[in-house]
Amino acid sequence: MGKLDNQVAVITGGSTGIGLATAKTFLNEGAKVVITGRTKETLDAAVAEVNNENLTAIQSDTSKLEDISALADQIKNQFGTIDILFANAGIAWFAPIDMVDEAFFDAHFNTNVKGLFFTIQKLLPITKDGGRIVLNASAVIHKGFENSAVYSATKGAVRNFARTLSSELAPRNIRVNVVSPGPIETPIYGKMGMTEEQLQGMAESFAAMVPMKRFGASDEVAKAVLFLASEDSSYVLGEEILVDGGIATI
Repeated sequence: MGKLDNQVAVITGGSTGIGLATAKTFLNEGAKVVITGRTKETLDAAVAEVNNENLTAIQSDTSKLEDISALADQIKNQFGTIDILFANAGIAWFAPIDMVDEAFFDAHFNTNVKGLFFTIQKLLPITKDGGRIVLNASAVIHKGFENSAVYSATKGAVRNFARTLSSELAPRNIRVNVVSPGPIETPIYGKMGMTEEQLQGMAESFAAMVPMKRFGASDEVAKAVLFLASEDSSYVLGEEILVDGGIATI
């Protein structure tokens, strides 16, 4: 028996990186998994890679409220209710304050904060009592990493959502917790608008700061998400698990 047998799990931003690794982990534990992504190509590639009849892919942009509403309707029509939400979709761009414009600022908050919040709101009516919600924040909220002001602010908001929503949803026994990754090898680094040389320099800098002297793997984060999404964490509420090689605490 798996830890998530016959449970329905929704993973936003599930077509690559941490989201896809978590989808594979959940499927191995017996769940029926819905992944979302902004582009059909990445979703199709994920479905082909996983090759599991219990995986459903839905094209949906977390930064667009109309997409979130349509996603909720489609999941309700297909599955009725859900047991688990992993609100994982997010963007991460780094820039010094004098290089940040309104579009840069709004893109982060529209996806990482507003989109995440309304995803939870729209899926709550079909989330079972006793359900689990896991939010993806970041280790950056614990230190003042250079050039990360906007991104860090969005992830600080995500961390606080776990506290406030845990209190609000406790009467329904819906547990809200957070996983906060450190430097993880995912495709998100290729979407930061940096040159290969800049990316290499940033990667080397991050790895040097990690006490374990390496980047983490997506499946290492997925294991922590599984813990928070399963009954193994039945007495864990409003908590944060750092999966960061010690960068935020050592």
